[in-house]
Amino acid sequence: MNTEQVALVDDAITSRHSVRAFLDQAVDASMIKDILRVASRAPSGTNTQPWKVYVVTGNKRQEMIDRVVAAQLEIYESPEMANQYHETFAYYPETWISPYIDRRRENGWGLYGLLNIQKGEKEKMATQQLRNYQLFDAPVALYFTVNKAMGIGSKMDISMMIQNVMVAAKARGLDTCPQAAWNHFHPIVLDVLGAPDDEELVCTVALGYADPEHIVNTFITPRVDVDEFSVFLD
Repeated sequence: MNTEQVALVDDAITSRHSVRAFLDQAVDASMIKDILRVASRAPSGTNTQPWKVYVVTGNKRQEMIDRVVAAQLEIYESPEMANQYHETFAYYPETWISPYIDRRRENGWGLYGLLNIQKGEKEKMATQQLRNYQLFDAPVALYFTVNKAMGIGSKMDISMMIQNVMVAAKARGLDTCPQAAWNHFHPIVLDVLGAPDDEELVCTVALGYADPEHIVNTFITPRVDVDEFSVFLD
């Protein structure tokens, strides 16, 4: 076992966290290709490699932001408009149970507390929510899709590929934020991407260089101890 290699891999994994403020600094396209090439070594059932990735920058990125932000603002003004937008698969459960709801609340209020957003401050919450659709100012957006004909296993496959992308990015000095928030607006997203009708949006990942001065990037979520989620049988 090469302890140096182990340390490098472990550091790339454990130092990765969701960044919510990025610098206005471009990412070289060749580096993105390298990341995707490495990430594509993710396993997939019978090697189907069901993932497709749209790398969006520049004017197309701004068009995407403008259209989705406009839709979200419209929902704020007229909540019934939300009925026009539905994710193609349920990311979260219909009914929450402990301990998962407790961790969700801890995460939400931990972030809001850091940003000095108090319970009931709906305008501040809405502004922070809108940051999702502004990609937290990241210069690159990665939209991950799969073909609708594929089964649920394809979402497991692409999820492993997405994790590879985030770890490979971290190893190269880049940061990421995976976002399910965009899934509700998949009709707009797929239209801007020019994606065919047989694709569905699985996840969006903001990619760029983290702003080291922004307080939001000091927010690191906790993890439960190994003994709490694992069972060893002999």
